[in-house]
Amino acid sequence: MKRPLTLGRRELLALCGFAMGCSSDPDDPGVVCEAKALGGDLTFASTRDPNGPEATLALTIADRYIAAHPATEAKWDWEDAVLMVGMIELYRLTGETRIRDYYKAYIDRWVAAGYDTLVVSSDRCPTAASALALYRETCDPAYRAVVERVLRYLDDEALRTAEGGLNHLGTQDLFGISLWLDSLFMFGVVLTAWGEFTGEVVPLDALAEQYRIFIDALQDDGGWMVHAHDWPVSAQTPDVYWARGNAWVTAAGYDYLRVRMDRGERDEVVEAALAKQVQAILAAQDPTTGLWWTIVNRPGETYLETSASALFCAGMARGHRLGFLGDEVLPAIEAGMVGVESQITPEGSVEGISGPTTVGEFDDYAAVPVEADIPYGVGAVLISLVETSGLF
Repeated sequence: MKRPLTLGRRELLALCGFAMGCSSDPDDPGVVCEAKALGGDLTFASTRDPNGPEATLALTIADRYIAAHPATEAKWDWEDAVLMVGMIELYRLTGETRIRDYYKAYIDRWVAAGYDTLVVSSDRCPTAASALALYRETCDPAYRAVVERVLRYLDDEALRTAEGGLNHLGTQDLFGISLWLDSLFMFGVVLTAWGEFTGEVVPLDALAEQYRIFIDALQDDGGWMVHAHDWPVSAQTPDVYWARGNAWVTAAGYDYLRVRMDRGERDEVVEAALAKQVQAILAAQDPTTGLWWTIVNRPGETYLETSASALFCAGMARGHRLGFLGDEVLPAIEAGMVGVESQITPEGSVEGISGPTTVGEFDDYAAVPVEADIPYGVGAVLISLVETSGLF
């Protein structure tokens, strides 16, 4: 079952503010855009520390990764797209143009090669974040077209549950229609950024609707979210909570609330769900390393994992900066970042990253291999270093 976002694409474009970079005529391919520098954003950097140790370490990690992995070889998929989200945040903080040039080379490759048929699932959405970041600086309509392609997928093409929840596998119904909690990050980063850029509430309301559906279907009374809802391919062991999946929600959720707050608005449903989740996060932290286990509620039975730990720290840091979370989270963030930094080699390689993970039983999660230098893990660490810079 498909159901459009709160308004269709024509209405969405018609509502976009002329001065915010949107065309005033939804049928006009032209764009009225005011290009603004994204790198070294003074408002962003003023609440962080572009010259501090976190930024320095993040640049070391980014430079090593850039040297080892040409941007033109990166895939149109969530793994590399999350890396680029981390690069965007680092560029916003430091203004180092070599960081922007890397994600520009990435998206330029796909603009030239063609991407229309690749936008088929939640995991294929976050690539648009790179395009939107570049559109804000250049007003190049080719970048806006990437964002609009993803919005069209979300609005018109992705299959939905009876409640309107977006199918994780998007246009595919081979396995039925199911919700996966990582989707909230994968399409959420695009809807949040587009809503912030255009100044319009429609994308934010669309994301709010998804949060409510996912919270109802996935979150338990203790605050954790199960990995999936209505996934028929493999069983899920009861009372098993996957760390990185929950951490996607923490990081994306507080970024969404930030944009709401900037508009003078609140979303008390999402606030409450995240607050409940944070209490579970605090209770599950390993007291020795500061990290979190890949199955967060089964300490010692699996392994400690870097990317989830980084995203938990990033999410809580965002929540604290916004005033949603009090100082009680600071010791956990500080200990968590000590743990994350312990997984970074002197050369800047990120270790301890759990591989791509599908829905399964406890033993399936425990068997996922741990590797180094996986792009989404590197991206998660970059996000966490940027968010915690200047916090302590």
